[in-house]
Amino acid sequence: MENITLIQPTRGLASLQLRAVWHYRELLFFLAWRDIKVRYKQTALGVAWIVLQPLLSTVIFTLLFGGLLKVPSSGAPYALFALAALVPWQYFSGSMSRVGGSLVNSANLITKVYFPRLIIPLSGVISTLVDFGIGFLVLIGLMIGYRVPLTWNVLWLPAFLLLAIVTALGFGLWLAALNVKYRDVNYLIPFLLQIWMYITPVVYGTTLIPERFRWVMALNPMTGVVEGFRWALLGGSSAEFVAPGPLVAASAAISLVVLVSGIAFFRNTEKTFADVI
Repeated sequence: MENITLIQPTRGLASLQLRAVWHYRELLFFLAWRDIKVRYKQTALGVAWIVLQPLLSTVIFTLLFGGLLKVPSSGAPYALFALAALVPWQYFSGSMSRVGGSLVNSANLITKVYFPRLIIPLSGVISTLVDFGIGFLVLIGLMIGYRVPLTWNVLWLPAFLLLAIVTALGFGLWLAALNVKYRDVNYLIPFLLQIWMYITPVVYGTTLIPERFRWVMALNPMTGVVEGFRWALLGGSSAEFVAPGPLVAASAAISLVVLVSGIAFFRNTEKTFADVI
């Protein structure tokens, strides 16, 4: 008697294949580790680039915006003010860039082996956590140098980091799926991130924006992440830092909508990846 296997499309939460993703978790961590090794392979400075990127950006921003343009930093040293925003921002931009190009870069794997395709973009946001961790240690070292104490606000940092992960993954899923069919997305991502950085309060704070226009800033999910990091880390240095509750709430709502819609779009187009890529 022949064994017959019936394959049917899944619907609802089952279509996310979360159990399959967990079953292939070793592949997920292997892809993340491969990404980390390839990123700094055959580079003269190696992992030192993770430290140099935020430090050099902080020096330039401090000289230009903090020194020449006198951008207000809510009573905190401008170098700390900038670096506290750069660390989560660089995690977000690095993650979204890697997730957006992850499917095209893994074309050989997709066309030869079956596995839940969601693993590929997930590996992008996981591998970039290494960069974030090292950059965060640099930030803590600078805080010690400026003698800025930590407060209980720091307990909110995991929530703000999770919000950055959700935001990067949500937008990245849209870009990754679109990139399979439209390779123009490869050129769009760097330009999009460059523009996005300037509309995110990285080199300036939301207090610089007139209060009646701040709701526009709340439409940018990374605004809540950046302001949340500053409040959690630098709240002990100045009373001018207030809890960004409304900003974070708006950021979380928008990020969740983008993530859910991104997963739905990704799963809907997943069946064509191997044929189109």
